[in-house]
Amino acid sequence: MARANVLQLVTGGIAAYKSCLLTRLLVQAGFSVRVAMTDSAQRFVGPVTFRTLSGHGVATDLWGEGDTDPLDHVELARWADVAVVAPATANILGKTAHGIADDIVSTLLLAFDGPLVVAPAMNDVMWAHPATRKNMELLRDRGAVEVPPGTGWLACGVEAEGRMAEADAIFRTVCETAGVPEAAAAAPGAESAEASFWAGHKVLVTAGPTREPIDAIRYISNRSTGAFGFALAAAAAARGAEVTLIHGPSDLRPPQGMAAVVPVETTAEMSAAVAGGIRAGHRCLIMAAAVADFSPLEVANGKMKKESIGTAWNLEMTRTVDILADVVRPEVTPGFTVIGFALETEDLINRATEKMRAKGMDYIIANDPTAGDGAFGPGRHRVVLIGPDGVVWDSGPADKTVLAGDLLDRLAPLLAAGSGEDS
Repeated sequence: MARANVLQLVTGGIAAYKSCLLTRLLVQAGFSVRVAMTDSAQRFVGPVTFRTLSGHGVATDLWGEGDTDPLDHVELARWADVAVVAPATANILGKTAHGIADDIVSTLLLAFDGPLVVAPAMNDVMWAHPATRKNMELLRDRGAVEVPPGTGWLACGVEAEGRMAEADAIFRTVCETAGVPEAAAAAPGAESAEASFWAGHKVLVTAGPTREPIDAIRYISNRSTGAFGFALAAAAAARGAEVTLIHGPSDLRPPQGMAAVVPVETTAEMSAAVAGGIRAGHRCLIMAAAVADFSPLEVANGKMKKESIGTAWNLEMTRTVDILADVVRPEVTPGFTVIGFALETEDLINRATEKMRAKGMDYIIANDPTAGDGAFGPGRHRVVLIGPDGVVWDSGPADKTVLAGDLLDRLAPLLAAGSGEDS
């Protein structure tokens, strides 16, 4: 099956050997892969390895030597739908953050303007250095998706943070960033115990805001973009789930790989779609949508003129349906899982816990939009997962695409244990 074009960029770290497995996973999943390597990367893995795995020549030079054409530094950037740097050394992070182009990889990164996935790998002291942290922050601010390094044995002989993420984790992130999350579930060797839990599950995901009309032109809404809900839907599909995405108005394109996509506008429409999804046999609801709590009592025909409103406007409002309490709870049967969200600006844990218990949720994901980690739109995010026994996991700041997958992987053994399934 034809999929996106992936430009795989390999730099000079010992983790370059893991990039060979990444190439294999991408090719087996149907991606077209072209590889470019720095001189330093070639000291760890030879270009012939990537040429064999990808089926294409490997770009290693700016001057057209070897497998490289003189204009590859531009043409490959135009060809690619998504680029991934793995391993991403401190050197390449600095070059990319500051627009330095002095070899084939850094030049391709300057010429490429599409989605970028970065998997840092380096000594723990280098990773902790303020310059490296700032460079990574600059790249994230420009939209790069980070696959954070893990803790493990490093080449310098210490066990610390800085080890490149495993190839399957990078692969899943590339799939989700490229908009083809189903490729992750299809690729041989990519499945994990966490992914296998979701395989075959019928999952409902809600995302985005609702809009409550005032008249034919105006409406009441909120700042939700749907970014995290879409990321959760993509991550669930990447793990083999059969996902129905119900979303309010959003500028984002729904991810590929959905079993169904149901666009709605009002709270009443979302409520009906959720109830229909439960009756259709879905076994899990992830309620990530930001649903309006109030709606105008009366909706005017046509556009209300400001001259008729006067200098002050008293708009009479009424409560909207509470989807979780009034719709979901009466429909739920044993074995159905409800995962909700709580957006709070103070006393986050206590208020989220109260909401979870009051509305009969199994788990709740809490976040504070006023904190430094943000809540709206793409980019970095931070959540706290709360269960019946209290806080389960504080994610720390992470890109929403990565965070969505991590969250599902945290939930998998918890839900499996609750249902009696093997995780």
